[in-house]
Amino acid sequence: MAGFLNVLLRNIISGPATDPFPFGETFTPKRIRGRIVVDPDLCLGCGMCRHACVAGAINIRKTTRSWTITIWQDSCCLCRSCVTYCPMHAMSISPDWHSAHAEEDKFKRIEQHVIEYQPCAGCGNPMRVLSLERSKELYEHDADIDPEEIRHLCRSCRQLRDAEHSTCCTLHPARTTTKVLS
Repeated sequence: MAGFLNVLLRNIISGPATDPFPFGETFTPKRIRGRIVVDPDLCLGCGMCRHACVAGAINIRKTTRSWTITIWQDSCCLCRSCVTYCPMHAMSISPDWHSAHAEEDKFKRIEQHVIEYQPCAGCGNPMRVLSLERSKELYEHDADIDPEEIRHLCRSCRQLRDAEHSTCCTLHPARTTTKVLS
């Protein structure tokens, strides 16, 4: 009994040995998998995240004016496949791992974004504007193409523009490479 009292007294003096989680901030490892987050400014609605999601937690519903991306956090198995296969790097995992919730709130744990289409600067068809970062990345080696201008063109108009530029480059050998955006 004396051994127990010595341990108890030592613990009272030195303080708790566990995380102060309910009453304060706790340690969060760098590689922890929290909840899935989508950046609507980068998302092109291609559906790769939905196809890669093994749990079926991602849905994309398209209309003529917009698309809605929905992530059911309760169904997500944190496999990170959507982050791996997203070509625009719009999907990420937040460090927020606090996922405790009441049973009746499980269907409210969703992330949903409605993303509007914009008209193409070339043909006027509804399209999703390419992010400026991605546009700069794709056309960084071609000084003749303005990334701000090209990102407002749909895929078909970009391909036509690249084909015209490619033809122009064969007539003028001083100009160099182009990239075709798929």
